[in-house]
Amino acid sequence: MSEITAGTVHEAYAFACMRCGHGWEQAYEIEHHVDGSGNAFVVYKADGLRVPSPLSTPTCTKCGGHVVRIMRAGRVSTVQQLLRPPQAARPKKTGQEKASEEMAVAAVRAPGPEPHHWHLSDLLRPFHRR
Repeated sequence: MSEITAGTVHEAYAFACMRCGHGWEQAYEIEHHVDGSGNAFVVYKADGLRVPSPLSTPTCTKCGGHVVRIMRAGRVSTVQQLLRPPQAARPKKTGQEKASEEMAVAAVRAPGPEPHHWHLSDLLRPFHRR
């Protein structure tokens, strides 16, 4: 049986596991083929290896769960960047400046609950079917 390659397309998808909250992104090379009988079929490759279609049976790479939300590329990396604390370079302060700043912050800071630490699963909760 001979095969004709109709073309290769590059696509990337973002995935989020609804079971454990793990998020990841993966790029694919999608090869479109036509067999000797004229039937079209598609081959997915990730990192050069043939893989099953990510659209038919997505599996979480962390927990193995099968309830996985598929999104356009960039969604997971954007959320992960928002969750990281900013690390801007600040000039060093003298001891006097540090002490006065700490006193000002302590005077303004009101006692209350600790800030909530967000997880990807928290952000995806509105999309979860019950």
